[in-house]
This record gives sequence, structure tokens and C-alpha cells, in this order.
Amino acid sequence: MPGLAPTRKVLDNGVTVIARRTSATPAVTLLAHVRAGAVHDPAEGEGTAYFVSRTVDRGTERYSAEELAGQLDDRAVSLTTSVTRHILSLACTCLSADVDQVLALVADIIMRPSFPEVEVDRRRGEVITLIRQDDDNPAAVAVDTLMSMLYGTTHPYGRRVRGTVGSVERVDRHALRRFHARHVVPRALCLTVVGDIEPARAIDAAQSMFGEWKGWPPAEVTSSSAAAYEGRRCRVVPMMNKSQTDIAYGFTTITRQDASYHAYWLMNNILGQYSLGGRLGESIREQQGMAYYVFSSLDANLMPGPLVIRAGVSPANVPKAVASIDTEVRKLVNFGPTEQEVAESRQYLIGSVPRTLETNMGIATYLQTAEFFGLGLDYDIRMPDLLRAVTREQIHEAARRAINPDRAVVVVAGPFEGPLS
Repeated sequence: MPGLAPTRKVLDNGVTVIARRTSATPAVTLLAHVRAGAVHDPAEGEGTAYFVSRTVDRGTERYSAEELAGQLDDRAVSLTTSVTRHILSLACTCLSADVDQVLALVADIIMRPSFPEVEVDRRRGEVITLIRQDDDNPAAVAVDTLMSMLYGTTHPYGRRVRGTVGSVERVDRHALRRFHARHVVPRALCLTVVGDIEPARAIDAAQSMFGEWKGWPPAEVTSSSAAAYEGRRCRVVPMMNKSQTDIAYGFTTITRQDASYHAYWLMNNILGQYSLGGRLGESIREQQGMAYYVFSSLDANLMPGPLVIRAGVSPANVPKAVASIDTEVRKLVNFGPTEQEVAESRQYLIGSVPRTLETNMGIATYLQTAEFFGLGLDYDIRMPDLLRAVTREQIHEAARRAINPDRAVVVVAGPFEGPLS
């Protein structure tokens, strides 16, 4: 694989620009990542970053919400905004001929949002509706409860990204403006431009739009430790009016920068990702036929992230499903993976990279991830060899370190009231 070989430039004010030319179509994807995620929510303002993501494009000092929407619609551009625990994102794709005009609109939204009162009130109602829907969704309740038990309610990962009804009701436009002024600053922004445009021209355009932008130094995110607990902990959240029960079963693990990350990545793939859901899917869904879905996910991040096993089952199958998860996890801890599992998972992960890079947005997202975690812009070239260097013993050690069932946190939400062990 020849590699992406993007061009990277840091402007004088700290804005990072990454550009990569592709010529399959006359289109350009713009992906802006700002380190202004939910970890920066004020202590009494849980959900502020999410609220910003829902209102940042609803008007600027220059344009009303209707004018912004009209200009984007005229160019057949759909702008999406989103937020994670660490990143506020704005993304869109436009024709190459419209890059300058669309980038100017995106820059205006990033640098000069006005948070109009009427738009803030409208979006507050929408956010509260989403929160209430989460509160009525067993899968969301199970995951939110698991995260609060794994990390504690004062840790950024233990708090809800959308906040609570009470916290969102307290957030007004002044709180949104304060958050934006403090966290959406030049050195927190990375703009990736991928498509039918020369990298030099993309960087020049970014310099023209963002070069004079001033702001505070970016806020630092201090690494926080998860709450310290001994032994296994279980919780049942009865939701008796539902038909399905959702299980969230998890552990805290490592940061993305940890030297053993690739061993953990392979371990998680073998456990609950490969083919139809790894060992978990093969046993619980395919052989036993008692799960609507089952999988595991690893979110190694700037702070030690969780490995979470998710399953949806009928209420009658909850004890058996949890016991089966215990069995599969314990087998991996006690005996490790087979050489065949290691070879197949390694090849699967290596082979997945070209698939993720088939679109401009896929390339932009990949480059943003490499930049965010400091992996190097040649990570796509080095990654296969990093995976090939991982041994079966290293994967076994990752399992022993991370997923002991005796230290698991287990949450069940839905029409179930029985005990868990």
C-alpha cells in the first residue's frame, strides 16, 4: 500500500491543516475537529458541549440560521455537527468549485457563532427530548449506568455527554458563548481537507479563512483515574414496560497511546468483533440463539477507556446470557486465543484499512484520528507491521490484565428484576 502521504501545516496561530488530494470525483470533504468535547463541560453544566454542537451552526455574527442554511442548500451541501467526549466536529462535502465559499461558511460558524436566543430555546427543547428518550431506552440506560459505575460521576467519562434534563435547563446562551470562547480556539482546531484540490491551495484557503483568528491557549485535559473499586459489581435497572433487556458488561482498560494498544485491539476483535461478533457472537447468538445482538467494543482514548460488552436478550435469558459472557471472557483470560484466531483477526484488521479509506470522509476521519492521538501521518503504512508484531502471548496478557470477570461491572436494564451474580 503506497500510503496516504498527506500534507500537514500548522498556521502561525496554531490551527493545524491537513490536506490530501484525491481525484476520483470533483468533490472535496471538509472535516473540522476542535478539542472542545464533553470533558470540558463545567461541573454544573453537564451537556454544555453537546448543546454547543446543536447550536453552533444556528447563526453567526454575519448570517442568520436561515441565511446559513440557504447558502449551504444553494450548493447542495449538508453540514453535520457532532460531539464526543473530546471532540466537537463539523463535516461536509462540496463540489471542488465551491470550496472557498463553503470553507468561508464553515470558518464563520467555527469562529463567530452567535447562539441566538430563539435558536437556543428551540434546540434546548430538542435536547431535552433526546435525553428523555435515552432515559426510556434500556440500551442507553444500561451504558450510561455502566459508565457512571466504572468511572464515578465526577470523572469526565462517567458523566452523560448529553447531560440531564436539569443540567440542560440551566444552560443558557451566555453559558454557550463562554464555553465557545474558552475552548473553540485556534490551537484546538484541526482542519482536514480531502478531495479534488491541491494541498497547497487547500492550505492557502485555510490560511485566508483562519489566519487572523485569535484566542486563548487551549484548555488542557488532565488525565483522570477511574474510581477505585475491588471485586465484581452488578446493578439491575428495572424498566418493566419494555420487551427487551439490555446488558452492559465492562472494564476500564488503557489509553490509546499505551504501547500494548495493538494487542488489546486484537484481543477485543477476537472476543467480540471478528466475523459475526467474535467468540461472544459465535457462542451466545449463533450456537445458543439467545441474543438479539452481542458484541464488544474497545474505546482506548486520551484517558484509560472502557472495554464494553453489549447484549440484547429476552428477560428470561438474562442470567444465562450473563453467565455465558462470563464463560467466554474467562476462557480467553485462562487460555488465551488460538493461533488461528490471531492470524484471522490480524488479517481482518489489516484488510479493513483500505475499506475505511474508500471515501474522502473515510480518509479525512482516519487522518484526524492519527493527528489527535499523535500516531504520525504515516500510521496507515506502519499499522500492518505493528499488528504483525503482536504475539499470541501478548494478546493473552492483555486479556489477563483487562477483562477478569471477577472485576467486571455488570448492568442490566429492562423488564428484569431478578438478582445478578
